[in-house]
Amino acid sequence: MKILFQLQMFRFVGSPKLPGRYFHQGSQVWAPLNLSDFEAINRCERDLPDHFNFAGDVLDVWAQLEKKGERPPNPALWWTNGKGAEVKWNFGELGLLSRKVANALSSSCDLQRGERVAVILPRIPEWWLVNVACMRTGLVFMPGTIQLTAKDILYRLQASKAKCIVASDEVAPAVDSIVSNCPALKTKILVSENSRNGWLNFNEIFNYNIFIKDLQLMNRLFCHNFLPLGLSLLSDGRIWGFFGLLHFG
Repeated sequence: MKILFQLQMFRFVGSPKLPGRYFHQGSQVWAPLNLSDFEAINRCERDLPDHFNFAGDVLDVWAQLEKKGERPPNPALWWTNGKGAEVKWNFGELGLLSRKVANALSSSCDLQRGERVAVILPRIPEWWLVNVACMRTGLVFMPGTIQLTAKDILYRLQASKAKCIVASDEVAPAVDSIVSNCPALKTKILVSENSRNGWLNFNEIFNYNIFIKDLQLMNRLFCHNFLPLGLSLLSDGRIWGFFGLLHFG
């Protein structure tokens, strides 16, 4: 069995598929790693897969099972605060939102795989969105508590050479007081309803990237097989008004 497992792992290394397993030696039917596989890895009864991403190999798989009705509709995230606010996402919603945040980090912030992102936030849903988004894009997620002092933040930013920091109102002043000593830091993102000079607002870049995706979709519609449909839509005054808003020249 050990030789068979090593052979299967060798076949996996040369395959572009996600981490998985074969049912038996004579079968080519492939299946994703399941909970029992990960438990076996934890007991050192199996080797770690060469390629694994929690966002894609676990969260997205659960989202598909949830969509098919093969998984109970339990919330992936259920958050409340002392003021009565509540956020509840299923796995599909968590996946969708985290992909949009991942797109914002890679496009608006121009972050590349392997670069470090310092995240200093309280216990809010955005912490999880940034966490999963970093998994999707290959960014290094560096969490920190909002009790960090300016000296603590300076040490972490200098030692890690972080390119981006995501923070809340509580620590933004401390970050601004030391940012001149962090030449590697290029982007500051504020998770707040307020704006702050020198910071990108999380909600604004998030909505901007949704807007850009919508424009790209419309551009594909107009440039390909749906040109007649696009021309008919342009005859509508509301669409003309919309395109008028897009004219910045």
